[in-house]
Amino acid sequence: MNTYAIIDTGGKQLRVEPGRFNDVCDFTSLNKNTKKLDSTTKIVIHRVLLIRKNSMINIGSPWVKNATVKGRVLHPCSSKKIIVNKMRSKKKTRIKKGFRKNLIRFIVDSICMDGKEVLFL
Repeated sequence: MNTYAIIDTGGKQLRVEPGRFNDVCDFTSLNKNTKKLDSTTKIVIHRVLLIRKNSMINIGSPWVKNATVKGRVLHPCSSKKIIVNKMRSKKKTRIKKGFRKNLIRFIVDSICMDGKEVLFL
């Protein structure tokens, strides 16, 4: 596709396209009472760094004004397991631990600029 946006979420910059899904570590919620995001949660991201539509590129400093990325949460998931091996030499001690980061998978529905949806071809 020729239309995409680069957003800033969870301390990382992601390239998002309409109809594609992405995994992020966390979304900061404005409502402190909402701690869990389920599959019916709609999200709007205002931290858009760049929007590209065909040959037109809009770069923000730091963010593009009046630009939003709208999407919805699909489901929570986990990353690949990271295995940590710890060995103490000459003591016959070996420890094997694993770690999985909790992620949230979301799909991008549309990229909007000045209240209008950026149409992609």
